[in-house]
Amino acid sequence: MTDELTPLDHAHTAMEAAPDDATARMRFYERLADAELFLLLTSEPQGDRIEPATYDLPDGPCVLVFDRELRLAAFAEGSAPYVALSGRVLAGMMAGQGIGLGLNLGVAPSAFLMPAEAVAWLADTLAPAPEEVEARPSELTPPGGLPEALLESLDTKLALAAGLAHSAYLAGVTYEQGQRSHLLAFIDPVPGAEPSLARSANEALTFSGVEAGAIDVGFFAASDPMAARLARVGLRFDLPAPEPVAGPGAPGMDPDKPPKLR
Repeated sequence: MTDELTPLDHAHTAMEAAPDDATARMRFYERLADAELFLLLTSEPQGDRIEPATYDLPDGPCVLVFDRELRLAAFAEGSAPYVALSGRVLAGMMAGQGIGLGLNLGVAPSAFLMPAEAVAWLADTLAPAPEEVEARPSELTPPGGLPEALLESLDTKLALAAGLAHSAYLAGVTYEQGQRSHLLAFIDPVPGAEPSLARSANEALTFSGVEAGAIDVGFFAASDPMAARLARVGLRFDLPAPEPVAGPGAPGMDPDKPPKLR
């Protein structure tokens, strides 16, 4: 293939170059979860039902996904039915099926085979929902002592959250009860986007190897005095504007409405 390298290609290369580096390995799985993947099907989707093409390999059966449509076409040697899914949705669908996942097999430098056990692990890793609590910050300070891997992961995650909030600030925080932590505060989140934003922050923690609880997540209106306090001391992240969407979303891209296997 002569197409440009993708984020998965780069993450896979880094993982292969440092097989003992847990951070590089976790970063690859994070990119896989975030990626839009094209799942090869046996026939066109029937409503919300799909039938993935299954291949029997020495390590067991697997389905095939590609991170570009052109790569899927190259493997199939022409047009073929497929559905677009996020890696996060796909892992949840395939967990418990006893089926592995083949990524870009034969068509890209990121060719990789995940056995069924690894697919189940990824689904379990992505499954926990952040715990919701109510607490009011009493003191805010500039962030400090956080590993670079976490900051890079947050930056990537927030770049993918286009249109879900205006911006975000990362700051040190002391609560009224005396607890100290770090706070990732989203400013003017879109109503209903809070769970997705909290999940993104939680995954950034998980895949960067930082202990859970090292960062709390909050949501504030731009008119809230807390937003001005955060702007004075916090590290700012600007979330991209949403890309225009023509027509209904592609099947499988909504984690709350994944397609069903046939």
